[in-house]
Amino acid sequence: MADPIIRAMDHYVILEPGKAEWITDRTETEAWLTRTLAAMDHVPDDLHHLPDGPAQAAHLLDTACELEVAPGQRVQWYAVRLDRDSGSVH
Repeated sequence: MADPIIRAMDHYVILEPGKAEWITDRTETEAWLTRTLAAMDHVPDDLHHLPDGPAQAAHLLDTACELEVAPGQRVQWYAVRLDRDSGSVH
């Protein structure tokens, strides 16, 4: 089970091969994961029990931080806390 502190985080940094990292909120991250899953030829077996892409994306967001989208190619997302006073990410 995911650490409960993760659910308290509202923002994520997303890492995709060949692209600059970007910071997004939970809703945008779930949408990105839904699109990523839809573009895959084969969804991981441990997601098959979930009814649809949005449910699969929400499950991944709560339980993982990496997805192999093609052999040897992975995307990653990490919960971050934005420090509003200094503008930095933790």
